[in-house]
Amino acid sequence: MTLEPRRLVITIDGPAGSGKSTVSKILAKRLGYIYVDTGAMYRAVAVLARDSGEPNPLDEPLLEAICSELDLRFVSKNGEPRLLANGRDGTEEIRKPEISSLASAVSAREVVRERLSDIQRSMGAAGGVVLEGRDMGTVVFPDADIKFFLDAGPDIRSQRRYLELEAKGEKVAPAEVHQQMLERDRNDRNRPLAPLKAAADAIVVDSSNLKIEEVVQLMLDHIGAKREAHSVMVGEND
Repeated sequence: MTLEPRRLVITIDGPAGSGKSTVSKILAKRLGYIYVDTGAMYRAVAVLARDSGEPNPLDEPLLEAICSELDLRFVSKNGEPRLLANGRDGTEEIRKPEISSLASAVSAREVVRERLSDIQRSMGAAGGVVLEGRDMGTVVFPDADIKFFLDAGPDIRSQRRYLELEAKGEKVAPAEVHQQMLERDRNDRNRPLAPLKAAADAIVVDSSNLKIEEVVQLMLDHIGAKREAHSVMVGEND
């Protein structure tokens, strides 16, 4: 009897510009898994807070109200994942540069992290999922089957982000992108609640000098080894 491969929970954490989104999308497609962009979820909350009309988008009662009614869903359109926030497609809006800093501040609020962590856990409950973010392997899925931490030097990451924004027609100076990247890194790594760091058992991948396909293949090799080890263990217990 041939065993079907167990559907794994795979987390990919790392700083902005490390290539998480691109690699996670490709990896999920290759595996036939669901792709969950958790950073987009925090950005969606930031947009809702900004558009609330309240003078302080970080006001605790405001964030509590947003989270209490929050409905986030990933759907596919023309083969690409789209994020619906309370029924509204904000996929382009959440990627605007001005949302990055607000999203970083929003993500440090406990009420937001608790609500989104619950949503993320429900998305990954059945396995067969690739979740990318900043605390997937450390906080949300500490028992994930495979944890990756994707990193790259700050200069390389800011250059990648600049080219990405330029391709979308965004008018922004490279120096400004670099400064925003450093600020985001500082905020994410030093926040008291779920700071950005590699899980103790994460596989750390430095993508600075690797092509996208090389990163994906490296991850697929680790996943294949994990599946093979699991099959051997199952066979020994039969």
